[in-house]
Amino acid sequence: MMKLAMGEMIRGYRVDRFLGRGAFSSVYLAFDERTEEKVALKIGHPSGGGRQLTRLLEVSNQRSPEGISPDELPAEAVFFEDRKFRIDLFDADEVRNTLRREAEVLATIDSSQMVRLREALLDDERPCLVLDHVRGQTLREKIRSLEGVHLNWFLSITRLLIDLEERGQLVYHGDLKPENIMVKPSGKVVLLDPAMRRQDNGVMTATPHYNPLLLSESKADVMAIGIMIYEILTGTLPFDDVPWEYAGQSGGGETVRLSLSYFYSYCPPQMLNPRTPPDLERIIYRCITVPTYGLQELKADLEDFIARS
Repeated sequence: MMKLAMGEMIRGYRVDRFLGRGAFSSVYLAFDERTEEKVALKIGHPSGGGRQLTRLLEVSNQRSPEGISPDELPAEAVFFEDRKFRIDLFDADEVRNTLRREAEVLATIDSSQMVRLREALLDDERPCLVLDHVRGQTLREKIRSLEGVHLNWFLSITRLLIDLEERGQLVYHGDLKPENIMVKPSGKVVLLDPAMRRQDNGVMTATPHYNPLLLSESKADVMAIGIMIYEILTGTLPFDDVPWEYAGQSGGGETVRLSLSYFYSYCPPQMLNPRTPPDLERIIYRCITVPTYGLQELKADLEDFIARS
């Protein structure tokens, strides 16, 4: 496991403290000696993400390089080979390429609601992205501290994703989850860590709990928002696993539809939380199970629900 010493210098950035981890990277708060500003250093390492980390690290109630806290759910590398899928580790070259692709994606985005890339330091020894430091808490921290969670945050995310797609800057995020949503003290929402795109080499990074069909399209984001609202209402996730045989498919023949229908038979929110509004339950259902229910439909339904609440 890679570990940086506090006070260590990396290309003019002084490491201050550990912030958290992503898939195959660790994030540190650092101080830019040239501009006297705080930044986030996302430093790659091939030690694994997601469920791999529970085999490599101890579960801790604090964020540290040595352990993984309940506030962290790193994404995983999913390899697509001959219609089959597997979760695996990245090697050093794949980690560097992942950060390079993330830098390419972030460099095209012009929005105050997406974390800004300052520079990419992608040498062989210690590949690193220098990002703006976003003050605030992740949505996961908000949920776990039992603070109020606002549907307006999800409406803001939906509007952002529509805007970025219309401007051709981001077709989909692909790894929306509470860990990748920062809520600033002002209440403004900022997104982190878009999923690595897979088109060129049959690999993607995703968190299957929130993108269970491993989709590489905007429907992945719609499903993730529905799953997060479900989790906030019920305290649990609708799915424990991924339909690996049909992952990556949003359509298909009768066999696929029957299999997915079985997969979609999650426990309705009202059975776990009787105070769930029926209209919100319908939004969750459409997000998760209706292939044609997209960002525009979700935006309209959230706006209507919030206006009537």
